[in-house]
Amino acid sequence: MSPVTSPSIQCRALTVSVPGRTLVEDLKFDLQAGGFLAILGQNGAGKSLTLHTLAGIRRATSGAVLLGELPLHEMPRQQLARHLALLPQNTEDIFPATVMETVMIGRHPHIGRFQWESPADIEIARECIHSMDLAGMADRDVATLSGGERRRLAIAQVLTQAPEIYLLDEPTNHLDPQHQLDVLQVFKERAGNGAIVIASLHDVNLAARYADHCLLLYGDGRWTLGSNDVVLNEASLSELYCTPMEAIQWRDHELFVANSGH
Repeated sequence: MSPVTSPSIQCRALTVSVPGRTLVEDLKFDLQAGGFLAILGQNGAGKSLTLHTLAGIRRATSGAVLLGELPLHEMPRQQLARHLALLPQNTEDIFPATVMETVMIGRHPHIGRFQWESPADIEIARECIHSMDLAGMADRDVATLSGGERRRLAIAQVLTQAPEIYLLDEPTNHLDPQHQLDVLQVFKERAGNGAIVIASLHDVNLAARYADHCLLLYGDGRWTLGSNDVVLNEASLSELYCTPMEAIQWRDHELFVANSGH
């Protein structure tokens, strides 16, 4: 894998809006190498739009995103793609392709215009296919994959891109419980090796297990950011999800469950 060199991503007074509504107002953070930030909130709270803004594919209402000291919008797209990758919620297969051909798209930012993939590029792709439990499927047509296999393929493509910063929009979509754990463990290991991971998640307990900080989005401009032990509690999560959340002691840590009161 290509080495990661002390990345950072900063939000400076970032505001994310849709017509008639401010979703996130004046967001500020500075995330350094090794950080794993989970974004939590109800449907429609602005998790995806915030990730798209951090990725530079959507313009902020105000404020700025910086990679290192360089404003995101000043970076050429290919250069940006070497540093940052976005996994969208859903992906579409426009053209027929094999698993290997699809994963190799992740290497394009690292390959010159008139160059072919090197043996090293192919080996990176094979490693990422294997890490997503797709070994033996390299020659399969993508159209023959199940929904969960297709999701893991999209993740393998992002891993093959080998950026410094991963922006993941609900990476556990369509995955069974074991693959949810496997996927998040892979990204936790990437963070442990110096990358930055920012992931929107619906499962509070997965966020508590794999992330070290959480960003809570309330959908009305308000937000809370802090370490898991500070922001993940019954009061904050009950307010966030507009339903009573109860902490249950399990083994050596807490699990959060929705308590309807019935």
